[in-house]
Amino acid sequence: MIEGILAGDLHPMSRPMSRPFQYLLVFVTLQAVLHAVAAGQSRVTIAEQAGQWRLLRDGEHYEVHGVGGDSQLTRLAAAGGNSIRTWSTDGLGELLGEAHKHGLTVCVGMWLGHQRHGFDYQNEAAVLKQLEVCLQAVRQYKDHPAVLLWAIGNEMEGDGKNPAIWYAVNHIAREIKRIDPHHPTMTVIAELGEGEHKLRSIERFCPDIDIIGVNSYGGIATLAERYRKSAVTRPYIVTEHGPHGPWEVGKTRWGSPVEASSTAKGKSYADGYRKAVTEQRGLCLGSYAFLWGHKQETTATWFGMLLPDGSRLAAADAMTEAWTGSPPQNRCPRITSLQIDRNDLLKPGQQVQATLAADDPERDRLDIQWALRQDGGTIGVGGDAQAEEAAIADAVVASGQAAKITIPAGGGGYRLFAYVRDGQGGAAVANVPLYVDAPIKPIPAPKATLPLVVYGDDTKATYAPSGYMGNTQAIAMTLDSTERPRAGKTCLKVEYQAADNWGGVLWQSPAQDWDGSQPGGLNLTGAAAVEFYVRGASGNENVSFMLGVIEGDKLYRDTAKAELKDVRLTTEWQKMRIPLNGRDLSRIKTGFGWSLAGQGKPVTFYLDDIRYVAE
Repeated sequence: MIEGILAGDLHPMSRPMSRPFQYLLVFVTLQAVLHAVAAGQSRVTIAEQAGQWRLLRDGEHYEVHGVGGDSQLTRLAAAGGNSIRTWSTDGLGELLGEAHKHGLTVCVGMWLGHQRHGFDYQNEAAVLKQLEVCLQAVRQYKDHPAVLLWAIGNEMEGDGKNPAIWYAVNHIAREIKRIDPHHPTMTVIAELGEGEHKLRSIERFCPDIDIIGVNSYGGIATLAERYRKSAVTRPYIVTEHGPHGPWEVGKTRWGSPVEASSTAKGKSYADGYRKAVTEQRGLCLGSYAFLWGHKQETTATWFGMLLPDGSRLAAADAMTEAWTGSPPQNRCPRITSLQIDRNDLLKPGQQVQATLAADDPERDRLDIQWALRQDGGTIGVGGDAQAEEAAIADAVVASGQAAKITIPAGGGGYRLFAYVRDGQGGAAVANVPLYVDAPIKPIPAPKATLPLVVYGDDTKATYAPSGYMGNTQAIAMTLDSTERPRAGKTCLKVEYQAADNWGGVLWQSPAQDWDGSQPGGLNLTGAAAVEFYVRGASGNENVSFMLGVIEGDKLYRDTAKAELKDVRLTTEWQKMRIPLNGRDLSRIKTGFGWSLAGQGKPVTFYLDDIRYVAE
């Protein structure tokens, strides 16, 4: 077509055209083509009639059959899923393309700062920068056909009583609507709050939010009743649901939460979906089950719908049936019980017996694996990253559905896991907590693979920049600044917006562990140095950098400390190196940090490519 225009023979009756006119026609035609492409992108609206709400995608009713997570998308689509949810815009372009290829939509999550991580919603500059990061993503991806809606924040509201947070959320929503009127806005909260006050705050302060996303676990059975009671004038989506959370269940004498089997969890997914979604059509627009994949959160198996090898658990089968009306042809094996003859006040070297009761709906041959793991007793907060808990080698001798466990030497909590697989892609898992009455030995930190990226284009999740110090109100950090990065697309921008006092931020594992009371960190043995790049906004800024700041006598303190003091910055990127040779790196809880004293004016500097290297 374009060649024909340039040749002047678009139509057999056309006369020769001047070259400028040809180029003008090419431009107009290309604009028309682009407009046609844009017109073909999905348009998502919310329709309400007689108090009944529906989500419409390109004019067709669209109920969200979604999950949180972005792995195994082929299997998700085959199971009847139609959407995935993200928590941030990291890697969004590639993910949108992959989702579209599988016929899935994406609820695009926009990460907003949490007060518990040090973000200050009274800091106008920080709030405006956060706004711009969100809007940049909208401008870049609004025309992609896989975009379903914009989810502004996830559980950033805390107790929900700070109006500044809601003002910031609505400001983002209002500006999104100006840029993209074709996709709804949503904000995501952790449950409804006492007396449903979070809903009332959104109703009062957030008129530009179209949908309320609710993360609900133990409370999902009564979610709709409580939601209706609040008299909110907009629909909801259940943005996370699954088993009861570790904060909602009974605990052992020594404080370890008791985890249900994957079989029992499957029923929780099905029951919750029926009560909060299926029976609430007209108010609820669908759900995102948590989590299509696996993660360490309190245990290695608490929330995952899949095992690390891709085997699906009963939760995946439950959602398949909820979405399609039929269970999978070959269902997961079932665990009816996991019992141990004694699990408290055990002594090192003692032997105990465990018995598993499991079967398979299709009578497939079952393969059973056992594992004893240390249990840190850490109850996750807000999905913060946790280190995987160590397995105890040679502690279990198994014989089918029975096992003999030799109690290890270290005191404290452990968990015995039983994994069942049917050879057809289905699995089941259960665990039981144990307590050893002996001096507690710290849980070893997992061994890191070097180089380990703390911040960069391939950032690992172990260390979180959560440890805000000093004058925290003056600190603003933009993790994905596009202001002249050293490499890749982004760098980290740090602003200390005061002229006096001092401030700093530590990268912690786990987040908010200031005294070494919680397991975590990494074994970085073999690392020769921490290397990173830094530059100042105007030059002559004075900043110190450090790692390993937790001292004292707690079990999980840092085993080494190192620092570069009073580094004078220039406006060009400089490579810095903190040597680590000769130090005990067996547990580094504080992976990186910066601090500075007031310098008579605000200070801005940039960091990039922070990593532990072997040489």
